[in-house]
Amino acid sequence: MWVRTRATVAGAVVLILVAVTAIWLVVRQLGDDLGLPLMARKCTVQADGRVALDADQMANAATIAAIGAKRGMPERAVVVALATAYQESGLRNLADGDRDSVGLFQQRPSQGWGTAAQIRDQRYAANRFYAALKKVRGWEKMRVTDAAQRVQRSAFPEAYQKWADDSEVLTRALLGDASGAVTCTVGRTPAMHGAAAAAQLTRNLVLDWGLKGTDPTDATGLAVTPGDQRDGWRYAHWLVSHAQDHGVKRVRFGELEWTARGGSWGRVDGQQSPAGQVVAEVFNEG
Repeated sequence: MWVRTRATVAGAVVLILVAVTAIWLVVRQLGDDLGLPLMARKCTVQADGRVALDADQMANAATIAAIGAKRGMPERAVVVALATAYQESGLRNLADGDRDSVGLFQQRPSQGWGTAAQIRDQRYAANRFYAALKKVRGWEKMRVTDAAQRVQRSAFPEAYQKWADDSEVLTRALLGDASGAVTCTVGRTPAMHGAAAAAQLTRNLVLDWGLKGTDPTDATGLAVTPGDQRDGWRYAHWLVSHAQDHGVKRVRFGELEWTARGGSWGRVDGQQSPAGQVVAEVFNEG
């Protein structure tokens, strides 16, 4: 009897596993068509290493990296900033924290970082962090955790170092040192669409990167002319990173194209983005 019961339980477990696997595969393949909020709305960064983030984390990381580049900070500064935000907030724009800490870097209004509303602005917070880091003498030669600690003055000064490797991977990708390195899978229910999405996407790309002459392509998206290949991948990766919150449906640069539906970069045979531009298309209205 005991042997038979064990066999029955084992068989039931196998059937449950098979059923769960089948359901996952169906949802993975048809989720977009069914309009389901997939767990697959994730981002993967591969640039001499691999990092997985959700859509919010990816968007915040992209903005932190862009602000660093806009300020003319070296790549090492972006690594330090990302490692700090990883440790302090998990790369999330938190509304609260220890005592009066808020935002990506858990900066405190009572310590002179700005008002709570200002600190909750990701660009403001990143700018304040880079400004403080720049004042640290010799930070470029310090370990990541030591440079971060000189800015943050944390009770756990070694905590930042565990995020150094992941932050280096993100920095290489987000600053354009790798091609097609940022991939995100998003659903077909974007936060924005149509003219509103195109306008907001253009505005935030300008705010993050300080670009001039960004060309909105009416209500369908935008086009950016990069200075070189590296800049092109900076903007392309930023656009993919912000796909979920800005309703980006498609990004093309050179012979490669990313789509929200597929979630990855693929070669577009016989076609290139016009005049070396980075072109983004947003989801249509309705």
